[in-house]
Amino acid sequence: MSTPTVIVFGPTGGVGSTAALSAHERNAKVILAMRDTTKSIPNLSSEQESSGNFERVQADLTSPESIHNAVTKTGAKHAFIYVVFGTTDALRASIEALKGAGIETVVLLSSISINAHGDVDAVPPTDFIAFSHAQVEVNLRDVFGEDGYVAIRPAFFASNSMWWRSEVLKGEVKLAYPEARFDFIAPEDIGRVAGVFLAKGLPAGEDGGKRNIVGLVGPEKMSLREAVGVIGNVVGKEAKVTKVDEQEALQVMMTENGVPEPIAKTVLVQFRQQEESGGFFNIPGYEEASGNVQRYTGRPSLRFHEWVDLNKEKFLA
Repeated sequence: MSTPTVIVFGPTGGVGSTAALSAHERNAKVILAMRDTTKSIPNLSSEQESSGNFERVQADLTSPESIHNAVTKTGAKHAFIYVVFGTTDALRASIEALKGAGIETVVLLSSISINAHGDVDAVPPTDFIAFSHAQVEVNLRDVFGEDGYVAIRPAFFASNSMWWRSEVLKGEVKLAYPEARFDFIAPEDIGRVAGVFLAKGLPAGEDGGKRNIVGLVGPEKMSLREAVGVIGNVVGKEAKVTKVDEQEALQVMMTENGVPEPIAKTVLVQFRQQEESGGFFNIPGYEEASGNVQRYTGRPSLRFHEWVDLNKEKFLA
């Protein structure tokens, strides 16, 4: 069996690190593309890294020159990338650099929020998160063609609950829409799926070509209030949930949790839509997406309490 060489951008994050390990488990040689090559990578042991199947290389996803150098130096053929908010060209130059350096297929971490608009070309700039991801998908389609990429579109990350870490430890969490329900998909599950596509090839579509979009959602529907309770139980802190207006919730997200204003505003709209009408749960492709972690990895999705328990030290830090 041939050993594919894959390059993973952002390997210090929850999704990227798991994508790297997942690809390695499936016989890939993994290039770890990092702005700072001295940073530690979650769950990657020194023994694994010294095996010769991992290689660190300096590269920045917003620097086309560094991307070209990293890919040509390592001979990688498949890449995992993510959206960088605030770029002026939606990573167009970086995507062209990947293609020009010899990358054959790309796995993109995108967002299920695009589904609400039906098509990437129909997403308005006012929906900041969906639009930012959609524009990168458009660029991948233009540069790599329909068979050259897959966009993994997860719903609500379990790691978003880290926004409330400091508030839980203080004993009170302020939420504008505490009854909004989400799926809380574990970043590790997203990364495992990405690693499969990197090492084994892009998923097949019904027409015999490659499948460009794969939705991923978690295994349960839980309100924000219930999620705060789960976190409190795991870390041994009793935290009450206080309902506040949207403006106060926005200030808390920005000042207490460090969420950039455009993202915080979009998230609050999603919270409102989830509480009022179910939001994500009603968009096209949701039901199919609920089984995709098991379908592609052969393993069930992590439940939220399991994920919080795995990350207990981070919540207590």
